[in-house]
Amino acid sequence: MKKLSFGKIITHLVLLAVVAIWVIPTFGLLVSSLRDKDQIALTGWWKALKYNEFNEIIRTEKSNVQVKEGEYYVITGSLFSKSSGKEIKNFGITSKAPSKYKAPSKAIMKNGSIFQLEKNGDYRWVSKKKFKHKKGKRVFITVITPPTMTLENYEEVLFFRGLGQSFLNSLTVAIPSTLIPLIIGAFAAYALSWMQFFGRDLLFATIVCLLVVPLQMSLIPILTIYNDVGNFLGVSAKSYVGIWLAHTGFGMPLKIFLLRNFIKSLPHEMFEAARVDGATHYQIFMKIVLPLSIPAFASIGILQFLWVWNDLLVALVFLDKMPSEIVLTSRLREMLGEFAQNWEILTASAFVSMIVPLIVFLSLQRYFIRGLVAGSVKG
Repeated sequence: MKKLSFGKIITHLVLLAVVAIWVIPTFGLLVSSLRDKDQIALTGWWKALKYNEFNEIIRTEKSNVQVKEGEYYVITGSLFSKSSGKEIKNFGITSKAPSKYKAPSKAIMKNGSIFQLEKNGDYRWVSKKKFKHKKGKRVFITVITPPTMTLENYEEVLFFRGLGQSFLNSLTVAIPSTLIPLIIGAFAAYALSWMQFFGRDLLFATIVCLLVVPLQMSLIPILTIYNDVGNFLGVSAKSYVGIWLAHTGFGMPLKIFLLRNFIKSLPHEMFEAARVDGATHYQIFMKIVLPLSIPAFASIGILQFLWVWNDLLVALVFLDKMPSEIVLTSRLREMLGEFAQNWEILTASAFVSMIVPLIVFLSLQRYFIRGLVAGSVKG
């Protein structure tokens, strides 16, 4: 067995640290999205599987619920509901000694009445004199709550906060905006790699130059053109078709550049043999280039999908703010201001936005690295 060198050990440790930096916050986000508001406010997500202990002040029932049992007046009730799962550890009847008694036990009040409290929150308050208090008696308790997980946060954001519709809108934008430039870019990359025509090198140089054009510089000019065309045709430029074309145009140069480098690296002999057999360019592309280019298509498709899915700027420019068109990133931005203190809502919403990219990446990860490095080295 070969011994790892010091340099490889350092490399592995660095990679492990990078993985931890990405995985731990994601796991924490998932756990927080499954907790209720009270638990998030009291403890961090790393304590989600432990019993939580916190202090509360709860009032008993008022004097109007008292009943007479023989010569005694009795008030009974519970400090919290039976389904809460809470358990009382300690309690007190004054702020000076909030944890004086250990449940279950009895406490003697100043007026001589006896207050008995059980662990589940049930209490029995007995007095020889009639109760006259208008407000319930304050009871200081130390509560232990079991770890609980719930899907109510996801139900809230998906069905009652409009995130479900925004999720579908993002899919409506992302899938065509990924497939259209990928298909067009694949044909263009093949033409620039293996077809001879006038101005091919100049066209490729122009595509390379377009890679350095900032997206922000072209947003307003393209929107102006869209509006002019829309006015001429009598349709609105702010639509799904408009944003599909916008993402196609912005993503096309990079897709053509990466795919051209990959297709250009394929063995020249295969293409010569196909031409000798009488294959057309379309047949060569469909039966030779396409099957061999799946890793490149997958990796580039992942990059395009992630960019479109996480996009906010283009969506704000090319889509209206109606509920039927607003995408997930735009809705999350609104919710950040609307539910700034509701961490259970924000964490559930954030994880909903992450789940699709995670599924896409994990399902195609075997092609991702192969596709990125393909065409970079020959021989």
